[in-house]
Amino acid sequence: MNNRETNEGYNLSCEELKRLQDVQKELISEVKRICLKNNIHFNMVGGTMLGAIRHGGYIPWDDDADIGFLRTEYEKFRKACKTDLNHEKYYMQDLRDTKGYRWGYGKLRKKGTEFIRLNQEFMPYEQGIFIDLMPFDNVPDGWLSRRVHFIQCFLYRKFFWSEVGSKTEKNPWKRTAYKLMRRIPMKFVIKSYQRFIDAGQRKKTRLVRILTFPTPKGVYGYERKWYTHLSKYQFGNMLLPGARDYDGYLRVKYGNYMELPPAEKRKTHPVSKLKLPEE
Repeated sequence: MNNRETNEGYNLSCEELKRLQDVQKELISEVKRICLKNNIHFNMVGGTMLGAIRHGGYIPWDDDADIGFLRTEYEKFRKACKTDLNHEKYYMQDLRDTKGYRWGYGKLRKKGTEFIRLNQEFMPYEQGIFIDLMPFDNVPDGWLSRRVHFIQCFLYRKFFWSEVGSKTEKNPWKRTAYKLMRRIPMKFVIKSYQRFIDAGQRKKTRLVRILTFPTPKGVYGYERKWYTHLSKYQFGNMLLPGARDYDGYLRVKYGNYMELPPAEKRKTHPVSKLKLPEE
């Protein structure tokens, strides 16, 4: 089935998930092509890195893919997409380029498809099948500045989420807070967020993180070396870069990462609409 839609949300069938993953692998291949052409460094992160180590490809139930860049490399990739991306097939979204976009990281999407997560139907931009493009920014080295930075990241994340949270949050107090936050024009939030990014680039630090993506409890950031000291790993039919010290990275990120979680804890995202490419 190429087109499926519901108001209630649903989980993908095995066949739909396999075809979704195939499109995402196509997107990863396009990232790899652009990066090789422009000498841009990237690596697998999150569940994509875990999948490569534990499964040799996708985590069987995973419906997304994560590609990471240090901030300078992300900006080089964003610039390269303007000239080198196959615009007949794909498009990149970023806060600065896509009106109504509210995430602090980028997405590469395939044209002619739709992949809409439940409760995001009202977002005012195209929502094709995607992979996440994650920029990693510096985390201050100082004890106090690191904690202030953590709070700033939390607040920016909530401001970006407020458009969704104001409609979907069940807790009335939090929903009210989101409604107040979303009243602040996004152009001001984006400008403030860009200043936050720029300020963080002044000094190279030991730890880095995605500014608007939560970290595990007690973790303020990840070792820079996990994004600069890389090896190649099999991911399906591709060889992709990832942390040479994958064990150190995955233990911080997931704990005992080689142990499969019980079925009820295998994270999936309810979907309200899926349009796959024609076969």
